[in-house]
Amino acid sequence: MLNLVTVVIADDHALVREGLKTILKSQSGISVLGMAENGEEAVRLCRRLNPDVALMDLSMPIKSGVQAIQELSGEGKTKFLALTAHVEPDHIYSALDAGASGYVLKTSSSKELVMAIETVMQGKVYLAPDISAEVAKGFLQRDRSNSCDSLESLTEREREVLKQVLAGYKNREIADLLVISVKTVEKHRSNFMKKLGLRSKAELKAYSEELKKKGIYL
Repeated sequence: MLNLVTVVIADDHALVREGLKTILKSQSGISVLGMAENGEEAVRLCRRLNPDVALMDLSMPIKSGVQAIQELSGEGKTKFLALTAHVEPDHIYSALDAGASGYVLKTSSSKELVMAIETVMQGKVYLAPDISAEVAKGFLQRDRSNSCDSLESLTEREREVLKQVLAGYKNREIADLLVISVKTVEKHRSNFMKKLGLRSKAELKAYSEELKKKGIYL
């Protein structure tokens, strides 16, 4: 990582918090700004410190990690990494739908954790290898036989925005490129997500891969 990445750790187990802090402090490009022991404290801490990344345990008292992510999502620059022992699809989708940019298991290595942080900092979605198959399975079980028809339902501008999103551009960059406001980009993005039946960044990524396999280009 070229620039210093600031992190907040949220977990209700002190040993886990301290262990994560030790791992991250050993990385020259990461600074731990603070730690929270429940979801409510995590919300307050993230709003006050505005970290680059927040590691969120999903099962915390007072307010769950999913609730905290949902409440904070879109407020600042913070990207959220769900850190949990749960591998069930329902937990995965709940975290991603709430606004998490990644999902890491507590059984992951320190190397993988750092990789996950680097990935979300690049604006990408990180899914632990052990759960990637579950997400893909859930996505493919949904009706995707009408990919072409779904694309046809998009307006020309929605297709333009979708193309730039799939190319990895952020909302501000797309706004500048298409000479429209960021709010307009967000509106088009919301529209095509609904029309395509997509609920999260992970599903958008899977949809992009599906289009490529079918030879469909925007």
